[in-house]
Amino acid sequence: MALTSWRTFVTVCRLGSLSAAAVELGYTQSAVSRQIAGLERELGVPLVQRHVRGVRTTPAGEVFLHHALATLNEADRAMRAVRDVRHDAPSRPLAVGATPSLAAGIVPTAIRRLLEAAGPLRWSLLPELSPELHDRVIAGALDVAVVTDAPPGLPDDPRVERRFLGMDEMVVVLPVGHPHAGQEPVHMQALADETWVEDNDGSAALLRRHAARAGVTARIDLTAADLLGKMALVATGHAIALIPGVLAGALRIDVTTAPLVDPPTRGIYTITPRRDPHPSTAPFLDQLATAFG
Repeated sequence: MALTSWRTFVTVCRLGSLSAAAVELGYTQSAVSRQIAGLERELGVPLVQRHVRGVRTTPAGEVFLHHALATLNEADRAMRAVRDVRHDAPSRPLAVGATPSLAAGIVPTAIRRLLEAAGPLRWSLLPELSPELHDRVIAGALDVAVVTDAPPGLPDDPRVERRFLGMDEMVVVLPVGHPHAGQEPVHMQALADETWVEDNDGSAALLRRHAARAGVTARIDLTAADLLGKMALVATGHAIALIPGVLAGALRIDVTTAPLVDPPTRGIYTITPRRDPHPSTAPFLDQLATAFG
C-alpha cells in the first residue's frame, strides 16, 4: 500500500470531510475519493461512511486509523533521520508531551536547564491529557511524556517505561478576596455551598472523591473547555476550582490558592518508549527530577 493514500485517509479522518481534505492536500475531491476507495478494496472493508455533513470512520476505519498514525509517524521519523544524516544536521528534535498543568511550569523549567547544561537542542512541547499523551508515545510521535495517574489512571503497558517523579497535592483556587483566601488549610465542609468549575473528567473525579470523604457533595455546576477557561471563571467570581499544586506558581494575578485539609493527590510520571530513545531523553529526565524536587 502506498503511504500517500494512508496520509489521505488520516487527513480525511482529521477533517471529517473529503472536500476539506482535498483542499488541504491539493487534490481534487474525486482523487481523494479514489484513494479511499482503493484502500477499502485492498483491506476488503469500508473505512468511512458518507453522511450529509461529511464522513465518519467505521469501526474498521477506527482500527486502521490507529495503526496508520503510528506507521506514518515512523515513516516521517525515518525520513527526517535520513535528511539529517545527508545534511549533517543535528539529531532529531526532542518531542515532549505534558499535561497542561505540567506544561505550564515544571516541564519548561526542565527544558531550560537541559539547554543550559547541554547546549542548543531542537525540541517541541505538546500539552494534552494523559491518555492522549500515552497513545502518542506508543505511536512514536513523542519521545517523552510527563503524565499523571489521575482518573482514569495510567495503563500498565509493556511498550513504555514509566518513571515516578513524585506526588502532587491538589489545592483549591479562589478569586482574590474570597473569604478563604490566604487562610489555613480549608476543610471541604466549609466549601460545601460553593459552585465548582471543572475542565476535565480526571480532576472532577478527584474532587468528587475528596468531597465524598468529607461527607459533602461538590456542586460542579460549570464546565470549562480548558485550564484557561477554568481560571477565567474563577477570576470573575463564578466558581472555585480544584487544580494541581504544581500549577500554583503559574496562575494569573487575579486568583489565589488555598491548601485543603487531607488534600487529594496524584502521582506524576514520565513515560518513554522502550525502543529508539532520543539521545537527550536521559538527561532531560534527570532535569525533570530536579525540577520536581
